[in-house]
Amino acid sequence: MGLIKTTVYCDPLRGILYVFGVVAVFVGAPAATQADVVRIATYDADLTAKGPGLLLRDIAGTGSPRLRTTLSLLTQAAPDILLLVGVDYDYYLTALSGLRDRLQARGLDYPYLFAKRPNSGMATAFDLDGDGRRRGAGDAQGFGYFSGAGGLAILSKFPILSERVTDFSAVLWADLPGSLIGGLDLSPAIVKVQRLSSTGHWAVPIRLGDGAVLTLLVFAATPPVFDGPEDRNGRRNHDEIRFWQLYLDGHFGTPPVGDFVVMGKANLDPFDGEGRHGAMRELLADRRLQDPAPRSAYGRRVSNPDHSGDPALDTADWSDPVPGNLRVDYVLPSAGLTIVGSGVVWPQAADRVAASHHGLVWVDLDIP
Repeated sequence: MGLIKTTVYCDPLRGILYVFGVVAVFVGAPAATQADVVRIATYDADLTAKGPGLLLRDIAGTGSPRLRTTLSLLTQAAPDILLLVGVDYDYYLTALSGLRDRLQARGLDYPYLFAKRPNSGMATAFDLDGDGRRRGAGDAQGFGYFSGAGGLAILSKFPILSERVTDFSAVLWADLPGSLIGGLDLSPAIVKVQRLSSTGHWAVPIRLGDGAVLTLLVFAATPPVFDGPEDRNGRRNHDEIRFWQLYLDGHFGTPPVGDFVVMGKANLDPFDGEGRHGAMRELLADRRLQDPAPRSAYGRRVSNPDHSGDPALDTADWSDPVPGNLRVDYVLPSAGLTIVGSGVVWPQAADRVAASHHGLVWVDLDIP
């Protein structure tokens, strides 16, 4: 089992983190040096546009308020490896490259990029959402108005071993052991095409500075809402989260050899809000993983009194009272890694209106 230190580490060369407009200086244990510590982060920037190519136009221009807020937040947190959620995909990664260039102009350099076509917006020939029409956003493999909408992307200071990436996004929902799709009244034809991933599930190896390989197990699950009493989205969300435990059990090929991190947007709080909370609690309790329990003062300050979970752990600030603030974004290192710090960084107060609902979740790992 890896060591979780109670102090919070911040590399002084990264600068000061701003947590919702409040300067927070973290002083940590001196055992980890600059060369040893790798900062892993995930952030749902919600940069998806209303049509293909529009995100690229925004990046190439002056930039929308949301884009500018995203750039500022990423520069403040300065992760070494970043998973972005909610960023539109294009085949040549033109928009992602443009985003990388804008970050580089701010002093944050990511030589390595990775993204694959997400299931969101991937058209099917079926009326998946049951509204009597086909080819709508709800009839895609994952909700999306166009192919590539709201995908995943990785930006890294370390080489991404793209040729060794495993993409599980084509796994059918029905092929998941113990799948909850059986409780839905879906036609056999739909069951044969409905994928599990609403966005994607990838295993992405990254070669760190010392030559060690760290595998990122990344995903973004559907929100367990926007359905009816059949709880279709709640069932799918549950199974998208459970996928990683089944993968680590060996159900979908050989699990990663060595260290790994499960990370992304689970869209599920362990205790509060909608959804089948047991899936998240089981993942957090898995002995092969560690929960760094990243906290923020902002989360405590805007807590919902009717929620049972620790508000300091919340990573999304939605409207009150429903759904309120929830913990839905995660970075969960494997048990053998040493965690030297973690936290949630929120946009400064002046940027909150333009920002997405999410905070950036970061974890510092001491790589031997």
